[in-house]
Amino acid sequence: MTLDRTNPSRRRFLALSGMGLLLSGCSTTSVLAPTTAVGSSDATAAALPMVNTLRQSRGLSALSIDKPATEAAVAQAVRMAKAGEMKHLIGFGDNFGDRMKKNDVALPAAENIASGQASVDGAVDAWIKSPKHLANMLGPYKGLGVAMARASDGRSYWAMVLSG
Repeated sequence: MTLDRTNPSRRRFLALSGMGLLLSGCSTTSVLAPTTAVGSSDATAAALPMVNTLRQSRGLSALSIDKPATEAAVAQAVRMAKAGEMKHLIGFGDNFGDRMKKNDVALPAAENIASGQASVDGAVDAWIKSPKHLANMLGPYKGLGVAMARASDGRSYWAMVLSG
């Protein structure tokens, strides 16, 4: 089959098709920047004793409340609630390292997320029961931030940030 390059209708169709393919790769969900923390709460003080009891039972040092980690946790919980999705990365161009840097979180850092738990106890318990999340809580960290935000449908979204 030969391509008729002189047919203007065909060229226009091919050009528009190519643009459609390019645009189809773009996401309509932008990186959700938390502008308000309505419906969110800092749960760090409530989570800290549970996490420290766990760490101390394994011979690890206690964590302390870390303001940048708390701010990063609140931001992530709000982002998930706004998106209605439990995801570490939300939207085109999202990057964990950039989010931690933006919030001045000391490295190394880790993030645990959860959704649907009614209380901070439920969220921490879910993380303890998950091997990868448990490994994060037992990692070489010094600081902790935990937050919850509610989506418009009432679902809870939890984020824990551990900092170096």
